[in-house]
Amino acid sequence: MLLALAGFYGETAATAESLLGELKRPGHVLVLRHAYAPGTGDPGGFTLDDCSTQRNLSEAGRAQARNLGAKLRNAGVEAAHVYSSRWCRCLETAQALGMGAVTGLPLLDSLFLSERVEIESRTRELKAFLADRKHAEPVILVTHQANIRALVGRPTASGEAVLLRIHSADAIDVVGTFLPDP
Repeated sequence: MLLALAGFYGETAATAESLLGELKRPGHVLVLRHAYAPGTGDPGGFTLDDCSTQRNLSEAGRAQARNLGAKLRNAGVEAAHVYSSRWCRCLETAQALGMGAVTGLPLLDSLFLSERVEIESRTRELKAFLADRKHAEPVILVTHQANIRALVGRPTASGEAVLLRIHSADAIDVVGTFLPDP
């Protein structure tokens, strides 16, 4: 995998909008770690179908997701194909972006505590999924830190967005990152 990492922490709004505006170009995908949800992992006994059993977004996390949606619109991205992990904090983040319908995608479900073989297999499947969509309209994925780390080789903060340029399933560039205001 090719990685051309450019950080956008603390950059001006114009720089952030320029980065996010790249999402409109063919072959670009925005991968977003869910917005701020206090804690780590999920409580024992959680279930996907019951948000009350999961770690969920705080009010600050909801604001963070809405802020990123506003930044995307300011950059000229009005709608996108939005795919999300089925965890409630990811689905809520995806919906708060206001970019259109959200599709739950098991490939994006959390890899936290997964075995190495599963991490590698699911990451290969995700790369193939992305390569199939490299010329489509804007694509946004909302997932978890462990999944993004497996995909791009570095951790991300809550709400951090990573813009990727997809050449093929084996050649993905990190164009830049953006951490929205809290």
